[in-house]
Parts: sequence; C-alpha cells; structure tokens
Amino acid sequence: GLPRVPVPQPADMRGGDLLALCSLLLCLSTVGYRRAAAGCADRQPPACCPGRNNECVERSSSGSRTACYCDTYCEKTGDCCEDYRPVCQISAIDCEVGQWGAWSPCSSVCGVGTTERSRQVTTPPRNGGSPCPDLKQRRGCLAHMDACSAAKEVAKILPDSFKRNFKDPWRRPHMLIREDKKSYCVYMRVKQVSAVCRLKLWSPQLVRERSVCVECQGDAMATDSRCRGDGLQSIRTFWVAASVPGCYGSWIRESSNENCHCPPHSLLFV
Repeated sequence: GLPRVPVPQPADMRGGDLLALCSLLLCLSTVGYRRAAAGCADRQPPACCPGRNNECVERSSSGSRTACYCDTYCEKTGDCCEDYRPVCQISAIDCEVGQWGAWSPCSSVCGVGTTERSRQVTTPPRNGGSPCPDLKQRRGCLAHMDACSAAKEVAKILPDSFKRNFKDPWRRPHMLIREDKKSYCVYMRVKQVSAVCRLKLWSPQLVRERSVCVECQGDAMATDSRCRGDGLQSIRTFWVAASVPGCYGSWIRESSNENCHCPPHSLLFV
C-alpha cells in the first residue's frame, strides 16, 4: 500500500499550507488509482497469456505500456500485475493432448524413407496455461518390398533406330507368339548423365531434367512381360547406353502407357 503521510489539522494551516496539502492528496489519490487500475482482472479476455507476450500488458490510465504484465513470463522478470496469481494461476488451463496415432507407411517403397505419427489437442491452453507439446513425430524407416529388386535393375537402352519389325512373312509359329506381346511406353525424367554420353550422335538427347520416352518391345520383354530396368514410380533407378561404353546415368519413372509406341527419335529397352 501507499506510505502513510502525517496530515496537519486545518486549524493549524495557513492558506499556502492548505493548497500544498490538497495538491499532495490529489497526487497520492491519482497514484493509488493508477495502481489499482493496473490488474489482470481489468483486461479484455483473454486476461492472461501463455509464454512471453509483450502485448499482454495492463496499461495505466496515462496509456503507458510499462505498468505490469499478465503473461507467464512475468514471473521470471518480476513485472506481474498484483492480481496475477489469483486471476491467472487459479484459472489457468493447461493444454491436453490425446494418444499418439499409428505410424504412417514408409515414404519409400524401397530403401531409406521416413514415417510419422500425430496426435490431436483435446483441451487447448487458456488463461496462461502450459502450451501444447509436439503434435507430430517423425523417424527414419527402411523399406523392403518386392519392388526393391526392380529398383536394383539397370536398364540397357538404344536409340529407336534399332527398332525391329517382327512381322514374319512366313508366319512362323514362334514368331507369331512374339507378335502377341504388345509394346508399352515408359516416360522417364533424366536425373544424371555421364560426360561420355555427349560423344555419340544419339546419346546427347539424354540431358538432365529432360523427359524421354523409352519403348519396351516384345523381343526385350522377360517372362513376366516387362523389360528389365523399366523403373519404379518416383524412385531413382539407373541406365546404361548399350552402344556407348561409359555412357550411363539415372532417371525417375513418371508414367507409362500400355499398347503404346514412342514417337520418333526415342529410346528402346534391350
């Protein structure tokens, strides 16, 4: 509270003394009013703030922003409003969260990837309560799926000038079987190219970030009716140019079309 000040009796005072006393009493009453007005209970909701918040201040009647604070941090700095404890700490509600959910599938179908899980807020913090903990967790994972074997395959490619027409004029039975295997197209995004690839006439088209069409013809298919090294969706795999020693690189499969023929100046799986 304010310090007590001896107050002279009116009978003992002269005109000047009476004026000074009135001024003193007016000053003390103004200070007392300002201190009483600076409290957390006088703030607009939310009256209390979590953490450090310089806007969580109770302004005095003069508009000063240095009166007192109603945030949790004020306990460390010692500038809390006088009613901080009864107003903020008693009514504070801490954040509460639910149980962790299940871990998501590994982001990679083959090799190193990431997986994550999350949880939800069941009770948000109010009136300066404890903030919420982390709502997401992430960790590494190692995927081992059937697709891993395909990711290790290295495609052998040639320009489409090596394309063959297997329509046999004599209609031999073993050739008819090969005709039944329809070609399919795979569109690859080139990611890496060795310097040697610039030495041949056809291999310079293998440029980083260029999309190329690679056709899988029936004669290049394995027993599972697919060409080795035709890639995996959104996973980097590798290729070599069959007719250019030292020309190699990597690419990522973007899409594929069944019963398809690539346009001229494309590539072939071999």
